[in-house]
This record gives sequence, structure tokens and C-alpha cells, in this order.
Amino acid sequence: MSNLLTTSLMIAALLSSILALVSFWLPQMIPDYEKLSPYECGFDPLGTARLPFSLRFFLVAILFLLFDLEIALLLPLPWGDQLTTPLLTFCWASGVLILLTVGLIYEWVQGGLEWAE
Repeated sequence: MSNLLTTSLMIAALLSSILALVSFWLPQMIPDYEKLSPYECGFDPLGTARLPFSLRFFLVAILFLLFDLEIALLLPLPWGDQLTTPLLTFCWASGVLILLTVGLIYEWVQGGLEWAE
């Protein structure tokens, strides 16, 4: 057992050392104008950095986070049938889904999700 542990630790250390050394020598070290620029994302580095964002961008981002959080909270729901009161758990989960769906429909009808005015 000890021999197997020692061998696996040596293999792991050897592989990590090889990968660390290769990662230093493998990348190309040729400087490029775009790579040396402080803005690689395509924005003009000579303009002002205080460009205003549209509030609709933030609305869509918040809606995305809201529904992403909803999915994360509802993921354990299939295991809810093993609780003492599974019907109550499913009613609460359905209530949350209905509330969020009604809110999304309201935003859609009001035109809050339209990019162009």
C-alpha cells in the first residue's frame, strides 16, 4: 500500500513539474500591437472611458440573474418528494415559478425587454 502511494505521488509530482515547465516555454513570446494595447476588447482606447450604458442592458442582466438564481434554487426540487410534506414543497415551488413567470410576462407586455425604442 505504501509503495503504491509513493509511486502515485511521484508520478503526480513529475507530471505537474513537466506541465509547469512546458507552460513557460510553449507560448509564443512575440509581442503584438493588439496584445500590448490596454484594451483588447475592441473599444477605442483614445476615447472617454465614461460612456453611458443603456438601462435596458442592466434590466436584461438583472432578469438573467433572477432566472439563473431561480434555477439554482429549484434544482433540489426533485428530491422534495422525500420530505414529510412534499405537497407543501411543490406548492411553494410552483408559487415562485408562477410569480416569476407573471413578472416576466408583465415586463414583456410593457416593452421593457425591447432593445430599440
